[in-house]
Amino acid sequence: MSNDLTKKAAEMLLNGATLLSEPCPYCSGVRVIKEGHALCIKCGREPEKRNIPKSSSQEPKKTSLEETLERKLESLSKELEQEADHEKQQEILKSINSIIETLEKIRNKQ
Repeated sequence: MSNDLTKKAAEMLLNGATLLSEPCPYCSGVRVIKEGHALCIKCGREPEKRNIPKSSSQEPKKTSLEETLERKLESLSKELEQEADHEKQQEILKSINSIIETLEKIRNKQ
């Protein structure tokens, strides 16, 4: 491990980088990562830049009502696509609109 790599890794850590739990794919060394930029402290190789997925815990969980309404919305969309009768299309569109308004109300409460 060279001093230059150690200094660069320390500098990255001081600027908000984190240690990766996955070892370097080339030499199994310790790596640090910041903004998708990974650096191996042992060999100095920098694998391709990758985006780190955001934690799904930041998204609010859907309620069972919300999931039911989304399934119904899909069903009505398919039904609308196959319906030829103009009056029935209008009824389906009214139902779709009502479901969308209800979903918006539910989501705004969360």
